[in-house]
Amino acid sequence: MDGGASSEPHISPKEEESNRTVMVILVGPPGSGKSTFCEAVISASKRPWVRVCQDAIGNGKAGTKALCLKAAADALNEGKSVFIDRCNLEREQRTDFLKLFGSRTDIHAIMLDLPAKVCISRCVNRTGHEGNLQGGRAAIIVNKMLQNKEAPNLNEGFSRITFCQNDSDVKEAIKMYSELGPSDKLSPGEFGLKSKKESGQQSIMKFFKKSAREENSQKEKEGTSSSENGSGNEFPTLAFPSISTADFQFDLDKASDIIVESAQDFLRRVDNVRLALVDLSDKSRIISLVREKMVKKGINSNRFITFVGDITQLYSKGGLRCTVIANAANWRLKPGGGGVNAAIFKVAGEALEIATKERAETLNPGSSVAVPLPSTSPLYQREGVTHVIHVLGPNMNPQRPNYLQNDYTKGCKILRDAYSSLFECFASVACLERNKKPKLVELKDKTSGETKNKDKREEVKSRNWGSWALALYNTAMDPEKYKDGLLEISDDFIVLNDLYPKARKHVLVLSRLNGLDCLEDSKREHLPILRSMHSAGVKWVKKFHSEDPSLHFRLGYHSVPSMRQLHLHVISQDFDSPSLKNKKHWNSFNTAFFRDSVDVINEIEEHGSAKLSSEKLLEMELRCHRCKSAHPNIPKLKSHIARCKASFPPDLLQNSRLLSASNNDLDTN
Repeated sequence: MDGGASSEPHISPKEEESNRTVMVILVGPPGSGKSTFCEAVISASKRPWVRVCQDAIGNGKAGTKALCLKAAADALNEGKSVFIDRCNLEREQRTDFLKLFGSRTDIHAIMLDLPAKVCISRCVNRTGHEGNLQGGRAAIIVNKMLQNKEAPNLNEGFSRITFCQNDSDVKEAIKMYSELGPSDKLSPGEFGLKSKKESGQQSIMKFFKKSAREENSQKEKEGTSSSENGSGNEFPTLAFPSISTADFQFDLDKASDIIVESAQDFLRRVDNVRLALVDLSDKSRIISLVREKMVKKGINSNRFITFVGDITQLYSKGGLRCTVIANAANWRLKPGGGGVNAAIFKVAGEALEIATKERAETLNPGSSVAVPLPSTSPLYQREGVTHVIHVLGPNMNPQRPNYLQNDYTKGCKILRDAYSSLFECFASVACLERNKKPKLVELKDKTSGETKNKDKREEVKSRNWGSWALALYNTAMDPEKYKDGLLEISDDFIVLNDLYPKARKHVLVLSRLNGLDCLEDSKREHLPILRSMHSAGVKWVKKFHSEDPSLHFRLGYHSVPSMRQLHLHVISQDFDSPSLKNKKHWNSFNTAFFRDSVDVINEIEEHGSAKLSSEKLLEMELRCHRCKSAHPNIPKLKSHIARCKASFPPDLLQNSRLLSASNNDLDTN
């Protein structure tokens, strides 16, 4: 990786690649100099450029992301190169622009990663900004945006990324792009990254860094250390085989390059985890290649190791404790075949097959799925493995499905996607499981020869529910104690008023099934109770409509609830309540964080589980649920919605998501 961009030479294009277009996605907070960068290049360049800026795209006024996408696509179709002048600080914000990729377009990222105080100072002091982001308000916005910063990486689909961390870097990048002729092409890769400032996986990294300080302090007290083949119990470890080298007949040299590059990129972004590439033989060619390339790239051998052994017996036979192992799966996610897939399914037992089926039926090349192992699984008990991540790589074997006909351009992209997906799955699992170390079943007691621990029953998945969060659970398990406050009791559910209602009418339909804590736990076997809860909700909506026909209702679940025990919200859409006090209250019912009951039932019926939305949605700006206008605070939003007569969004009027006295949606599903 280069230390700067100025010395990077242009690559002479082949004749057929003349007049290639370039789309440059600028990444940086307000005040980082994105607009200045564009203007400087456009004024000096011989290449035809178009600047797409969301702050001014609507006839000189702020527009939408959709308008930006259309403008960028139109410019590329006309053979022009494009600057995307938006903040683009989160990966999700960049994804749609990357989909505009064409065979004759190179997609670059330029990250203007200047110090926060520089960006804030510029924003506070500037005047006449086209997006009107200036003055004291700008400091708050810049600070907030930087908290969610995710640095771009090549796995997203960029061919080149340039990092600018000071004004000198910016000047060099402007000079390089200004000199880029109509048929010139810049070499691919990452350039200018001088320090590890990436902030991808923000919440996970903060969690790991805090744990790192605690663990390192403890290690200093105990004087412990680890070797390459030591147990390595201090960090969550992923053991993974080479995804695509044997049955898939993938070129070993190309595969080893991708393994090392993907691992290096992941470990640079996520702290306090470890990766272990595993193979059965010490004569393994892929192991040799990876070791050689790791040394050349200077990768920390304590964080990425190679290990010779059976992936299903790493702890019991080799002393390497791995909480998560990867399976080079087949697309059907079934036992059988040979190699790693057959071995893992055999040792994990039927529990893995059942758990896998609950999560997914099939897998596409380049993707993965994490499956939690029940504590009854032998792989959990003897080896301490809490999760198996199934991952499917590209195939160059004509005898297997998804044969790529030796297309290594496509094959390498799929393999990179596969490792990226695998490692991101592992990061999420490691964050959740860090404080849930399984108790291993000892093989034999040295003196008595008897097993130390007996097999235990399947344990209910533990969560860190506070005592206050158990109120609904306690009510569901023993409703007789709380009978005076309940509206309805049945064998499957109870109905009660929300203690802190967020609207004129707000009741909860509470499952009585022990172990069904939240929407994440809901599977196909729970569909009967979900339908019963929905029907009960509709019944209460009918009753409320008989009292006030003007009310509209939604029935749904929070993606991540604050209280234990699955509960369905039945809530009127007036949101007229003193208990609705803050942004999280509003957004928990008026973003995709709130999952409509009918959609949940359909998704579980079709896919075996419901989609869950990120808690980041709770921090979105306040918008009216009818007309989608933005408001600075709750009092002003409440004042607006009391007057707003706009129709509800079309998506709510479909599939019985919105229930009212004037329609025919009051069925029992």
